Amino acid sequence: MSTIGKDPLGTLSAASNAESTAADRRYVFHSWSAQQLISPLPIAGGEGSWFWDNEGNRYLDFASQLVNLNLGHQHPDMVAAIRAQADVLCTVAPPFANDVRTEAARRIVEHAPAALNRVFFTNGGAEANENAVRMARLHTGRQKVLAAYRSYHGATSTAITLTGEPRRWPSEPGAPGVVHFFGPYPYRSAFGAATEAQECERSLDHLAQVVQMEGAHTIAAIILESVVGTNGVLVPPEGYLAGVRELCDRHGILFIADEVMVGFGRVGEWFAVDRWGVQPDLLCFAKGVNSGYVPLGGVLISDDVAATFAERPYPGGLTYSGHPLAAAAAVASIAVFERDGIVERARRLGEEVIRPALEEIGRRHRSVGEVRGLGCFFAIELVRDATSREPLVPFNAAGSDAAPMVELMGECRARGVWPFSHFNRLHVAPPLVISETDLHRGLEAIDAALVVADRHAAG
Repeated sequence: MSTIGKDPLGTLSAASNAESTAADRRYVFHSWSAQQLISPLPIAGGEGSWFWDNEGNRYLDFASQLVNLNLGHQHPDMVAAIRAQADVLCTVAPPFANDVRTEAARRIVEHAPAALNRVFFTNGGAEANENAVRMARLHTGRQKVLAAYRSYHGATSTAITLTGEPRRWPSEPGAPGVVHFFGPYPYRSAFGAATEAQECERSLDHLAQVVQMEGAHTIAAIILESVVGTNGVLVPPEGYLAGVRELCDRHGILFIADEVMVGFGRVGEWFAVDRWGVQPDLLCFAKGVNSGYVPLGGVLISDDVAATFAERPYPGGLTYSGHPLAAAAAVASIAVFERDGIVERARRLGEEVIRPALEEIGRRHRSVGEVRGLGCFFAIELVRDATSREPLVPFNAAGSDAAPMVELMGECRARGVWPFSHFNRLHVAPPLVISETDLHRGLEAIDAALVVADRHAAG
């Protein structure tokens, strides 16, 4: 990779990239990886929307690491809050009350949909989904949970079974009681829909049929990513989430909104369900609640579900539930969001900068099939043929089949931009605090890099 320049602080690590990578490979076992086939880039530091390696190569973080770094690297308010809390109390067991944990819960509830008035804290998103399903089953006395095929809910036992995409396969048969269905995806409709309205109607009819065939009285919950994240940035058509809510109400099924990736401003709302005015029974969050500065997740719980455990013990818990350092980071993050109008800023950047730029990019590149998204969360769907919509790489591509996307990502990184990719899609998910100058710079780099994808496209 080309050396772009020294980091903004003018400091470099004494170790070279090669030395750091060799040490990493000697001791660290990486997730989702064949250990001998990877060469992780060492990250020496970061500031704002940028990070850099040991040799001064700088990258614009267009993935927000794993779509969690909403306030960017090393935000001074976040760092100060963690330091201040460390001076007071570094850890406390969950059975005790703790003011900073309480304050984090209060602030989260303050911005949550109405009637979600309690928070069960976890260490991350997978644990949040695990516990939400447990709560739903205990509350309803039912066992089945419906989840979409195009989804990712985490890598723990129940969460990976809920997951609809191929990362689920090696863990099968998995936890019992999970049934998958097709959610809306207008660009690649499973229902032959020609319009978003048709896609909404037909996907809801499909879900209603699944409920009927599985037996509504056996179903505890339907879990959905309010906006599907890793599997395509699939924004639900108008009326879909409301239709799911109505279906759940009709049959006494709980609606679980998985907002681990899209909560806390990512799509220009505090929570994505706010855009459609839909009230879930349980809402799972993590990532953006404190930008991952210290691991934190949780479940927002409706009053009705919370009442189930008023005099009946909830059979679940975590040693680090509501960890004070993580809670302090959440309190500081929400304060920054409120003070600096971060949610509104993300919405504006999406509509005034990202969407227009990506739509123009789409008109210039024959490999771009569709651009979609909200706020600071967009996907570029890449195709070999715009008419047939054949994906640039096959579903779950690996090895040589994945070469066009590997080449494209390499070109982006060579231009100093680090986006997120999955299958045949390039995702644009920068920190919500990114400057407009840097945002344009990153979009221009992607525009230039897409020439690589165009080589594989017809026309």
